[in-house]
Amino acid sequence: MSVITNELTLGDLLKYEEESLYSRDQVTVAAGQNLSLGTVLGRVDANGKVKALDPAATDGTQIATAVLLQSVDATTGDKSSGIAVTRQSIVAHHALVWPVNITAEEKATATAQLEVVGILVRQGA
Repeated sequence: MSVITNELTLGDLLKYEEESLYSRDQVTVAAGQNLSLGTVLGRVDANGKVKALDPAATDGTQIATAVLLQSVDATTGDKSSGIAVTRQSIVAHHALVWPVNITAEEKATATAQLEVVGILVRQGA
């Protein structure tokens, strides 16, 4: 018998947000990335575009500031159609997409950074 694997949905990731879409913002995903729902994001200081969190970066993307609420393919150019949760929300830890080589300490730091902007990461949510 074959195994069927379902991709995560917005309901798997986002457990709480404020009314009237207050928790969400439209973001521009910087070119050269194909990001999945749940990707933890950092914001480039120079232009305000978002990229996947990179703890080793020095351009602003080393600071976790948002979580992507939909997949965005920006491999061929910037995409201004991204939607991210940026404040007052709760997300499930198991649905977050982290950098491949992130350490436990870097993940804890990023989780604390998200909490500063009002995004709470909950185990088992």
